[in-house]
Amino acid sequence: MTSTTAEVSPERARQALVELRAEIGKAVVGQDTAVTALVLALLCRGHVLLEGVPGTAKTLMVRALSMAMRLDTKRVQFTPDLMPGDVTGSLVYDAKTSEFEFRPGPVFTNILLADEINRTPPKTQAALLEAMEERQVTVDGEPRKLPSPFVVAATQNPIEYEGTYPLPEAQLDRFLLKVTLDIPPRDAEIAVLARHAQGFDPRDLVAAGIRPVAGPEDLLAGQAAVRRVAVREDLLAYVVDLCRATRQSPSLQLGVSPRGATALLAVARAWAWLSGRDYVIPDDVKAMARPCLRHRVQIRPEAELEGVTADAVLESVLATVPVPR
Repeated sequence: MTSTTAEVSPERARQALVELRAEIGKAVVGQDTAVTALVLALLCRGHVLLEGVPGTAKTLMVRALSMAMRLDTKRVQFTPDLMPGDVTGSLVYDAKTSEFEFRPGPVFTNILLADEINRTPPKTQAALLEAMEERQVTVDGEPRKLPSPFVVAATQNPIEYEGTYPLPEAQLDRFLLKVTLDIPPRDAEIAVLARHAQGFDPRDLVAAGIRPVAGPEDLLAGQAAVRRVAVREDLLAYVVDLCRATRQSPSLQLGVSPRGATALLAVARAWAWLSGRDYVIPDDVKAMARPCLRHRVQIRPEAELEGVTADAVLESVLATVPVPR
């Protein structure tokens, strides 16, 4: 990004980022939560794990977001035979110059859609780990910086487990948010069909009327404004108490890490700013607790057999930890 935050006021940046939902709504129906999660991830320089069955507009949503924000996007279909170099890039021999030159992989983009990330072996998943954490890839011993902003929007299917490689806890912890994309309600599904009946083509977003309403300069201004959002000390303690309570839950064998606590604080500040405030309130923390923490806990096998879910445990934690006034 080359623009400076001096060009955009925080109010203008917030308005532009809020308008994104309406703009993406021209192509995607009923997925406002996932769209908001992607915007929060961009503001916090984080990544998003999207879990949903095929056909819930995950790819369309990412393409629409990139167009509405003037960002580059690439999609990688993760398969069992995908190699790390297929994602990061590799050195290729040039017969004309008799030298090896680096050919960038699809990870060199602003929004990387990692489709069905759990279908590729751990070796390739690990190649993405450096990109997500360090925002660089190392090829033949040389680190190469990725563009900014850089967000991984990874998808996985919650139903089909055959031939998959569950993401390790270390990689799950790198995702700022995990969002579940449900099948849209009946009215929304009828609206989708009505659009297609009127000629909507998901491959032609220009014809769908999507136009850029925000850009990298708005994102920079938003990130700067989020860093100025105030947090009271008792709210810092509230975030820590929530995370510590998950570590003591009898239903969990792994609670939220300190990295999870910092993630919850970051996303609560971003949510407060998007909501028009320059300070965090307890409701911001509570609103972000489930999407930010549900993938950072691990349920005991015996509790899982009884039907206990991560969301249910977090619901219980939110109900029992005292809320600061």
